[in-house]
Amino acid sequence: MSAPQELAEARDGPGSYQIRVKEHLDARWAARFEGLSLSHERSGSTLTGLLLDQAALHGVLRKIHDSGLTLLAVVQVVSEVAEPMELDPAQSRH
Repeated sequence: MSAPQELAEARDGPGSYQIRVKEHLDARWAARFEGLSLSHERSGSTLTGLLLDQAALHGVLRKIHDSGLTLLAVVQVVSEVAEPMELDPAQSRH
């Protein structure tokens, strides 16, 4: 698979997101953004969770807009999977 194709699939497929809004949202908002967890910081609230694709992300952003909330940030959380390390036999000798 080519690098541009891999990037396109990563963008269009499932991804974990953190979406920050200025307002402090109470627990009843969690039902509106089903599947996303809600946490509170000094500067507002953060919705965090897995979204299936870009359409799902746009749906959440539309709900934020339609609710009159102030969007502060959208961050895709990329988890790095550690590659197995190859040990240099010369380094393993004492």
